[in-house]
Amino acid sequence: MVETLVIVPTYNERENLPALISRVRATTPRLDVLVVDDASPDGTGALADELAASDSQLFVLHRAGKQGLGAAYEDAFRWALERGYERLVEMDADGSHLPEQLPALLDASAAGADVVLGSRWVDGGGIENWPWHRRMLSRGGSAYARTLLGMPYRDVTGGYRVFTREALENMHRDDVHSQGYGFQVDMLWHAHKAGLRIVEVPITFVERTKGRSKMSGGIVIEAMWRVTLWGLASLATRFGARRR
Repeated sequence: MVETLVIVPTYNERENLPALISRVRATTPRLDVLVVDDASPDGTGALADELAASDSQLFVLHRAGKQGLGAAYEDAFRWALERGYERLVEMDADGSHLPEQLPALLDASAAGADVVLGSRWVDGGGIENWPWHRRMLSRGGSAYARTLLGMPYRDVTGGYRVFTREALENMHRDDVHSQGYGFQVDMLWHAHKAGLRIVEVPITFVERTKGRSKMSGGIVIEAMWRVTLWGLASLATRFGARRR
């Protein structure tokens, strides 16, 4: 039985999907891939169905509309856990997460990590083709969330990750309500609070060359607002516990 599933959420990624699937296959052939499409107007879902028709290790989960990254991953997690997968990989569809680096993440998972973070901000990691202000925003966002939530990890906002089945079953995902950019922070914070073993592996993040990014200033602001609320609630809880 195939134990590992790569989850690829898509929305208008028709230009990028075939090349990504081909690269995943070439790099790590012994795993399955699940494309989770939010009714992409550009026909990404239909293209995924065509690719799956000739690939027994490629599956497609169609959703009714664009409902957010968090909801897409939660639907995919449920789908995967029901089918017995032991390791679940989060990977962007635009090629920014290099499939060629996936074996290193899977090795860390096999070595005992409950959660593996593909990290841009540890030694050996990096970003290609980003302007300085995006680098500063990403670094600053990670530092802000790390400090406010009391987590030691360098890259808390990245989306290239590996979770074990046990990790997802033990981290109280019913309390994860974020849908956009904040979803990755929310998931990591719940994993941290659950006492899971979390390991960072360096990756190189490469800016997309085709299609349009789904990131916007509003999404980032919403995520930072949520982090602020979580951090204040956590501080209040810790302060109350010390007073008692």
